[in-house]
Amino acid sequence: MEKQIDANPGARAARKAAAALAFFVIVGGAIMIAGPDQAYPWIKALHIIAIISWMAGMLYLPRLFIYHSDCDPSSSQAQTFAVMEARLMKVIMNPAMIVSWVLGLYLAWQVFEFQGGWLHAKIAAVIALSGVHGYFAKAVRSFARGDYIRTPRFWRMMNEAPTLLMIVIVVLAVVKPF
Repeated sequence: MEKQIDANPGARAARKAAAALAFFVIVGGAIMIAGPDQAYPWIKALHIIAIISWMAGMLYLPRLFIYHSDCDPSSSQAQTFAVMEARLMKVIMNPAMIVSWVLGLYLAWQVFEFQGGWLHAKIAAVIALSGVHGYFAKAVRSFARGDYIRTPRFWRMMNEAPTLLMIVIVVLAVVKPF
């Protein structure tokens, strides 16, 4: 039975993530070549899939931080959490964020021509979400070193940041209030 802290499962997961990312790039490129009218629903669908993947990681990672904060830094449990956090960030969250940004910017440019106050506000909220992502990436590295930079209570509160930003982004994208 393979252990999840071994290098091989991580390498396989990284290859699978790279294949999935390559698939998205190939499909996205083919759709873009097909032309904006045929491409729009496909690009929008791929954009939503990438966002769902990104948000799943953004909502799960702080929960891992909460549990990780509660265990001894030198324990095998801490090592397992560090591996889980690193893989979540590297294999799911980073590629999903990149695909979300690339396809989102394509839609903003090709469909909306970067026009509309709602779009500018949405982009600002996505920049904020990306900032939270970057902060989580820094925390992953800190936890991996055994540096517990914050308390479980802090991570419980930080668990709400992606949720609140997601709500703002969805309302702006769907309602387009201004």
